[in-house]
Amino acid sequence: MKNLKYIYLLLASLIVLSCGDDFVDVASEDENSEDFFNSEKDYQLALVAAYDYLQTTSKFYQYAEIASDNTLCGGESATDSPYIQEIDDMIHSPVGQSDGGLRTMWQWMYEAVNRCNYIMEFQDKTDFPNKTSVIAQTRFLRAYYNFILVKWWGDVPMLRDKRIRFGDQFTIDRTPKSEVYDLIEEDLIFAAANLPYVQSETGRVTKGAAQALLGKVYLYQNTKFDKAAEVLEDLINNGPHRLLTSEEYPNMFERDWENNIESVFEIQYSDVDGGSFDCFQCLEGNYSTYFNGPRGFVDATGKFDAGYSFNVPTQEVVDAFEDGDLRYETSILDIEQYIIDNPGSSYDETAGYEQTGYFNRKYIARKGDLDIADAALTNPDNYRAIRFADVLLMAAEALAEEGDYVQARIYLNRVRNRAQLPDVTTSGDNLINDIYKERRVELVGEGHRFFDLVRTGRAAQEIDGFITGKHELFPIPIEEINLSGGRWAQNPGY
Repeated sequence: MKNLKYIYLLLASLIVLSCGDDFVDVASEDENSEDFFNSEKDYQLALVAAYDYLQTTSKFYQYAEIASDNTLCGGESATDSPYIQEIDDMIHSPVGQSDGGLRTMWQWMYEAVNRCNYIMEFQDKTDFPNKTSVIAQTRFLRAYYNFILVKWWGDVPMLRDKRIRFGDQFTIDRTPKSEVYDLIEEDLIFAAANLPYVQSETGRVTKGAAQALLGKVYLYQNTKFDKAAEVLEDLINNGPHRLLTSEEYPNMFERDWENNIESVFEIQYSDVDGGSFDCFQCLEGNYSTYFNGPRGFVDATGKFDAGYSFNVPTQEVVDAFEDGDLRYETSILDIEQYIIDNPGSSYDETAGYEQTGYFNRKYIARKGDLDIADAALTNPDNYRAIRFADVLLMAAEALAEEGDYVQARIYLNRVRNRAQLPDVTTSGDNLINDIYKERRVELVGEGHRFFDLVRTGRAAQEIDGFITGKHELFPIPIEEINLSGGRWAQNPGY
């Protein structure tokens, strides 16, 4: 987080052995994790360590977008990052995701949850005035990480308020996703009740973020539309957020507009530290943005940087935009048209695989950062994880599912009118389908489409190669199953 000092906190438990020989009975230079949490500072340091793993998640939105029908993998060639190509082609397997793929995502999220559970395990050790806020932020972060785990893998190993330590994998079973969702809900309800709408430090979790994520969690379960509508409407009516105006919207994804009034939960990135391909989880920068840019791109305006040409939009998603939709220019970079409009610009049209001529304009690298090596990995472009437009469309969907078509149309049309599009007047299933369509074009490039298709049962008809009963979930990396001694069964179909 740009306004929080990032640290890497080693949360290791040391076993102290007694010995009769005084010369080997030497105090460790490392602090025993059992003796930590003696002051507010200790809790705050651990909390920052829990926040730190938000930065690893830039890979998640990119992979989810590629898994959907919105984009193709792209890259340099058919053999560039094969684990991403496999996800694009729906041929990913438990054994093909070790080198930078799903296994790293699994590991990072469990490290993130463990950091949250470290705080929760010792939540009663020391009291201080701001403790409720620390616990509320911790519980939001745990919910956010667990929501990623349950979306991608379904039933997952889980402990409540306790770290998973080495050896526990032999005794912990996969927890049914319904129970994982129960804990996520409990965490978010607590966070929403104990956090303010506006924090004094940019990047910290707010009440609105907790409400929005809770509404999304209810929506994803397909049986709690009434609860989703209730919490989302409370945020809409009482929170501080609003849609940017039509005049403001084109600036939405520019750096000067980060943490704007429409951003409900935004993951902070920074370019003040360097980084390398050897440790993606160590990066403070947003590495996904450079991966999304055109290869060999020279922008005469000095606005956009080049890239590795991954995550390229399809013609189908380009065609999903209605004529006159102002979001098109903000969402899609038509490289050929851009070069025509900006003489002196160029790119290497012979480089890259599966190139469509379109790029994800929301999340490609901008010029103007510090370019500390490796410059491709250290972009300071924030990720808007939840926007107010998403909140309005989720509320519209929940209300439409509950039969309140009038209010559902009001929220839907607020989003459409901002895009300078006419009102939708439909009802019933037609209205729900209109909301689905609106979610696609409003949120294109942001990593929501795949899970929207899965949770609404439309994935098989929209995604080439998608197999019902299999691809709703991703495979648990085979190495993790092996480490459990085979205790964890693989997801169906893999």
